[in-house]
Amino acid sequence: MEQTEKKTSREGNLVKNTFVLSLGTILPKIATFVTLPILTGEYITQGELGVYDIIIVLASLILPAATLQIQTAAFRFLCDRREEKFEQKKIITNIYAFILPISLFVLVIMFFIMWRYPVSLRLWVCAYFLADILVNAARQVTRGLANNLDYAVSAIISALGKMIFTVLGVYFLHMGLEGAVISLFAASALSFLYLFFKTRLYRNIDISLINKDTLKQLLHYSWPMVPNCMSMWVMRVSDRFVISFSYLGTAGNGLYAVANKIPQLLQIAQSTFAMAWQENAIIYSKDKDVVKYYSSMFKTMYNLMSGFLGGLLAIAPFLFELLVTNDEYYPAYQQVPILFLSMFFYSMATYLGGIYVAYNATMNVGITTTAAAVINLVTDILLINHIGLYAASLSTLISYMALFIFRMFNVRRLVKLRYDYIHIILVFIIILIECWLCLQQNILALGFNFVIGIFAFLVLNFPLVKAIFKKFSSFFGRFRKNKKSEVK
Repeated sequence: MEQTEKKTSREGNLVKNTFVLSLGTILPKIATFVTLPILTGEYITQGELGVYDIIIVLASLILPAATLQIQTAAFRFLCDRREEKFEQKKIITNIYAFILPISLFVLVIMFFIMWRYPVSLRLWVCAYFLADILVNAARQVTRGLANNLDYAVSAIISALGKMIFTVLGVYFLHMGLEGAVISLFAASALSFLYLFFKTRLYRNIDISLINKDTLKQLLHYSWPMVPNCMSMWVMRVSDRFVISFSYLGTAGNGLYAVANKIPQLLQIAQSTFAMAWQENAIIYSKDKDVVKYYSSMFKTMYNLMSGFLGGLLAIAPFLFELLVTNDEYYPAYQQVPILFLSMFFYSMATYLGGIYVAYNATMNVGITTTAAAVINLVTDILLINHIGLYAASLSTLISYMALFIFRMFNVRRLVKLRYDYIHIILVFIIILIECWLCLQQNILALGFNFVIGIFAFLVLNFPLVKAIFKKFSSFFGRFRKNKKSEVK
């Protein structure tokens, strides 16, 4: 009975956190699409848009390195100390005691490095970077204290702020690049202020608690995440650099960018689940049945991602025709199934990465991701002049597959996961068949693929489908009952 209640509690927390966190991950993606027409319109030049893109890329590359990813330690360490108020205050104080002076030092250097740009623009860029650092740290603290709803609300505020201020600054006030950067700053600043006051973050900062040993402990955990972050960045952008500097040029880069759009749908689904799973992995890592729980969740994740992949592969041809109306981009479609497979292996590798985090094995995260980044870059360079655009998509697939397989066996040094290899292989064969059918250009193959995809999703995720059906049945049952009561 106790085991059943524990299982229900774990699954309930995972489902609830996944739903709540999805609110904070989906809207920012929508905000990117909403602001794109304004940023590519007549109020901001192509050159300014290039600078704007570089600013965002630099924020994702330099800032995590400057802070040594210490904000990730906030989430991990606070998860273990949710009932210890004094320890919470000590962790949060030392994280901000490190982040603030380091960030200011790096930003002063960046201000002078950007000497070619106007002073006002440089000031706004530095202000945005500082706000981004502060809000990211605050979000990790918020998640660590189990305030996932506040985390989601802060992300929603940031997304809405970005949309509103971009429209005001670029479209109405014609402020160009400076207006776009101010919108980034305002969105991050508002999001941080919400968390600062809503979660009463200021109550958890006490200068007298700054402690060298605590800081060393936090940095020992976080610094191996820096190469992980840098390597993930390399894997995201190296393909584009290799394509641009090859005979394919910027036109090939455009095709590859379009090819990546639809597979990113799988990543959106994965990223939300991964955040919720990471919290569960930490909280329940000391349970006696942890091997059984992690092994069961591996199979659940594998089935869920396989089911989503099957469903997306089934509708990929229709999505591509709907979203890409220009025939010049049609060659990009050939890359879509390969990139879908890449996202699938990335999703599974991320699941296993959550176990590394649960056991404080961040060094393993950094090493495995760095190795995958090297494989990606080398494969890309070796193949680009022989198979063209396929080199970029295949190098991504090979690197993520290598990352997943290595972690699959390496993680067993921490916890002896049990794998159903026959199930893994059979499901993967079905996925490969779907990928092949997806590439066929006749209606019969596409129709057959649609049937397989929907059937695979329903069979692999039958417990999930059944649970959702029960929830809806229960809801509509209560609704009808209330209606009958009103009539009487």
